[in-house]
Amino acid sequence: MQLQALTLRQLNLMVRDAIASCLPDEYWVQAELSECREHGGHCYMELIERDEQSHTPVARASAKCWRQTWQMLRPHFERATGQPLHAGLKVLVKVYAQFHEAYGFSWIVTDIDPTFTIGDQARRRQEIIKQLKDEGVFDLQRELQLPLFCQRIAVISAAGAAGYGDFCRQLEDNEHGFRFNVTLFPAIMQGEQVEQSVIAALNEIFKSYEFYGANGPYKPYDCVVIIRGGGAAADLSGFDTLALAENVAQFPLPIITGIGHDRDESILDMVSCIRVKTPTAAAALLIDHLAETLHRIEESQRRITMSITTKISNHKSQISNLSTLIPTLAMRSVTNGRHRIELLESRLPVAVERRMTDQKHRLERIGLQLQGFDPQLLLARGYSITLHNGRAVRDPQQLKAGDEIETRVEKGSFKSTVKG
Repeated sequence: MQLQALTLRQLNLMVRDAIASCLPDEYWVQAELSECREHGGHCYMELIERDEQSHTPVARASAKCWRQTWQMLRPHFERATGQPLHAGLKVLVKVYAQFHEAYGFSWIVTDIDPTFTIGDQARRRQEIIKQLKDEGVFDLQRELQLPLFCQRIAVISAAGAAGYGDFCRQLEDNEHGFRFNVTLFPAIMQGEQVEQSVIAALNEIFKSYEFYGANGPYKPYDCVVIIRGGGAAADLSGFDTLALAENVAQFPLPIITGIGHDRDESILDMVSCIRVKTPTAAAALLIDHLAETLHRIEESQRRITMSITTKISNHKSQISNLSTLIPTLAMRSVTNGRHRIELLESRLPVAVERRMTDQKHRLERIGLQLQGFDPQLLLARGYSITLHNGRAVRDPQQLKAGDEIETRVEKGSFKSTVKG
């Protein structure tokens, strides 16, 4: 007996009916977007679920949002979250199952809850901020200061962007006539390539950060300005990445950011040295900073001038006072000198006489002391002196048998011969 075979369409229709009867409702599903693209006004998504430990995909499915629904969901989602749907986002979507006999199975998206994505974004932002703080780099940029003469500016911006043009015109047309040297390092400022492009520009600036010229170390730039003129707030997601924040936070030059709207603050803004709203605001900040430096110089100049003027006036007054005092002081000095000479003249004879008397008494004392050393006085007391070859004998061991010696006494002398 030959079995009756089903056609593929018949089989797929059976699958369609089975799915329609078993899964008749709509379901809210949490998933991550691994791919999101538009074609013909429709949105095609790839949904995945990752293992929490290994982060490898454990489930995968295709989803579609038809044009009529997508035209309503897309602007609502972007207004609420500040960014478009893109790969890597966590989403909460309402879907129903659809199996088409010609195109296979797919989940059809009928709604997207932006509050779920906002919560996931906030969680990711807080995780990045916490990691930056744990690494000790979150506040590093705020420890830097703009140099007093901050005029050599490295700018990271999209080439030909209106915001960059506004920034340059603001600097050139400043009312003080200041001159700035601006160097552009082009980068992509929206979309998924923001992180990689801005980091590459920072690396180019860092290569020339400090090198040795003829006169020693030289730093060609005073600060870095990252600007993004215009654009939707939805394009700011590229500035909320860990790698970009780490590069900016640890950069050795102060960084000024002007990349978003007033109500938007990216992680890049949080870790930069100074955050302003727009490119023109960044230019105004640099102009005001240099104007403040000029004011400090002018104030210091005024104070120095006043100080010197005061000192010159004081010295003139002192000189004037001295010029009136000099004749009086000179006359007083001459009078005092004459009086001292007269006093010395009156004391000199007495001093000379006292000096001569003192010296005479000193000579008499010396004479008496010398008399005490006269050998004749010793002989008169009964002592004698023995001489050998004209020298006094102090030790008998100096003599030998046969030596002739002379003995002196008070009333003369006699000679003897040593026998042994």
